[in-house]
Amino acid sequence: MTLTGSGSAYDPPNLAPRGPAAPSHVREHGPARRLDRRVALVTGASSSIGAATARRFAMDGWQLLLNGRDRRCLERTASGTSALVLPADLAAPGGPRLLAQSALHTTGRIDVLVAGAGIGWTGPFAAMPHTDIDRVLGLDLNATLHLVREVLPSMIAAGRGRVVLLGSAAGRVGVREEAVHSAAKAGLAAFAEALRQELRGTGVGVTFVVPGRTGPTRGGGPYGHATPRPVSPGGVAREIFDSVRQDRDETYVSAWRRIRTLAPGLHRRLLNRFG
Repeated sequence: MTLTGSGSAYDPPNLAPRGPAAPSHVREHGPARRLDRRVALVTGASSSIGAATARRFAMDGWQLLLNGRDRRCLERTASGTSALVLPADLAAPGGPRLLAQSALHTTGRIDVLVAGAGIGWTGPFAAMPHTDIDRVLGLDLNATLHLVREVLPSMIAAGRGRVVLLGSAAGRVGVREEAVHSAAKAGLAAFAEALRQELRGTGVGVTFVVPGRTGPTRGGGPYGHATPRPVSPGGVAREIFDSVRQDRDETYVSAWRRIRTLAPGLHRRLLNRFG
């Protein structure tokens, strides 16, 4: 029974800047930032998909705002780029509101929000501590919705922008011993579709990305399945970037994505069997 996430250390920042100066917790890497560039706020940027996504956007000249709980990991992601780090725990009370305020104060705009922060828990649901249920739902679902709520008005006012929500195959077909993670990601899938309908005509889009397994471990232990093979965080990052560039509503990143499109019933049976 394991609780996993994108960072373990939390270095609480002061996310209430005052005056014209940039917040003291913001650290810049590389050349001076140009605020006329497109700006992407990436959460969960300490490692894995979030870090790879930040690097992919940076390659295309975007100004990056990187959020995660571990400042040192964010610094590594930002190394060699003009990215700014905004360490904060999104699951803390008021975390999403303060992060959004800090991001908008720093750059004046957010063109793309990539909501990649999340944690997982593996084990029988009947043995899952209530505190861990709250932690998974609190970050994977609640904090994400609150952050989107805080960022969205500025995008609507600008008449442009894109929200990228990171789902999971577990949210499409529940995965055994990941019941709460599956529930949270299923909630994000429904939220993405409903929000997309609301935003039609505003210039703001919603992209829902559904990756397969992205590493050799599952909940901290060996990933014991030969099928499906894990996809790389870099591969998911490329799909996220291409989805933003092409204004896609939804994209699947897994060995079985074509099967899902052509034979959804078979796709469900395969996931039920292999997890």
